[in-house]
Amino acid sequence: MIIKENISLKEFNTFGLEVKAKYAAQVFNNRELKEILSSTKFKNIPKLILGGGSNILLTNDYDGIVIKISIGGIKIIKEDKDIVFIEAGAGVTWNALVTYCVEKNFGGIENLSLIPGTVGAAPIQNIGAYGQELKDTLFSLKGFYIDSIIEETFQNNECKFGYRDSIFKNELKGKFVITSIVLKLNKNPNLNISYGSVKNEIDKLNLKKITVREVSNVISEIRRNKLPDPAVIGNAGSFFKNPEVLEQKFLEIKNNYPDVIAYKQENGNYKIAAGWIIEKCGWKGKRVGNTGTHEKQSLVLVNYGGADGKEILSLAKEINRSVKEKFDIELTEEVNIY
Repeated sequence: MIIKENISLKEFNTFGLEVKAKYAAQVFNNRELKEILSSTKFKNIPKLILGGGSNILLTNDYDGIVIKISIGGIKIIKEDKDIVFIEAGAGVTWNALVTYCVEKNFGGIENLSLIPGTVGAAPIQNIGAYGQELKDTLFSLKGFYIDSIIEETFQNNECKFGYRDSIFKNELKGKFVITSIVLKLNKNPNLNISYGSVKNEIDKLNLKKITVREVSNVISEIRRNKLPDPAVIGNAGSFFKNPEVLEQKFLEIKNNYPDVIAYKQENGNYKIAAGWIIEKCGWKGKRVGNTGTHEKQSLVLVNYGGADGKEILSLAKEINRSVKEKFDIELTEEVNIY
């Protein structure tokens, strides 16, 4: 394990922001992680845990130690004729885990294909797309409390999952580091293809039998066409959450904008597509200095090159201000801001 000083984090965040960390280390197993957490040199300085850096906005240099989690491994730990339990290390690329499961026809995360980031970051955000969320299949996870270095296992119901939310994003933010997760998947999958764009593409294939592979392929293609590749242009995917509003508010918006994109929730409220709202405020494809919104998806803020975190954050605040002014809706950031 090598610990570096005054290192650039440009390659460790998908916005491609040039910020520096006082110290940085990459850990490949629990022993190395415990070694850093217990080190007297780093005991009393700030610690930032990084996975793929795909859901983070760095607005300043980091005066502490950045710990990149690269714990690998995917394995079946238990199975019967219907159910299989898969364990994956926190450093595994999320889409590598999806691919592994899809190839074995294990159902439950195929709709989460091509989401960037790592396995360890997925529960923090309760990643979701096209009608699936991680909470639907996560059985348990393991990790360490950063201060005490005590290992803990969390069952699904202890994670306090919500829409792009969890206990690790709130009470345990900066206090707990995830090292592995266990998923409970189905060998006889009940496919979810009800989401509009997914259903349309599946229908075009005119298949007699639809498998998790077809669903994964369709969703991957939709994402490639809709979202920019961070390797080509810096971004962190969806910057804002879809806001949830009361039915009365939704009907008011629909009366003025019949084309509103929204989804009714179990509680009777409506979740409105944040991308649609931002586009209606005139932001789609708009460039401001070195940053702007993507030409195909206004929910994605991009770094055209040379932007810093403060510039991107300023754009986000300006977008939020205009949304508040036009719709009286407050957007909430999906990315973690430091």
